[in-house]
Amino acid sequence: MNEDGSEQEFRITAEQLLRLDTESSEEKRAEFRIGDLSREFGVTLRTLRFYEDRGLLSPERRGTTRIYSRRDRMRLRLVLLAKILGFSLTEAKQLIDVYHQPDGQRKQLKVALSRFEEQRGILEEQRREIEESLDAMRLTTNFVSDCLSKLGGAD
Repeated sequence: MNEDGSEQEFRITAEQLLRLDTESSEEKRAEFRIGDLSREFGVTLRTLRFYEDRGLLSPERRGTTRIYSRRDRMRLRLVLLAKILGFSLTEAKQLIDVYHQPDGQRKQLKVALSRFEEQRGILEEQRREIEESLDAMRLTTNFVSDCLSKLGGAD
């Protein structure tokens, strides 16, 4: 939280999420409070509560305190990575939930790799469409600017 009581997110990168040392002191802890995860991953408390509402995280309740497990911490890490990769929260949940099936870890990695390749194709197509739109915008902006100049009103 900021001094004024407002929450602020910082942007964690895919590289940071992938590099989070699985043997770090944070990983060895069994329990995390909402503020711990908020600070570590640069998300607001509201974001964590939203992920809980969507079934992505399942903290234990001790009175009004949320206690997150190592499993929740890993799930948050995967949700944030999926989000960076352009997946919806529903898609992220589907990818994560594969882990709980028989031969889950292997299956999860295979499914993830396949979905990552599909998503890369989608993002590359979106990039191509954006480049086309930007080219059209430059052309149209120049055309309109020229028309305005010819009318003598370049306000």
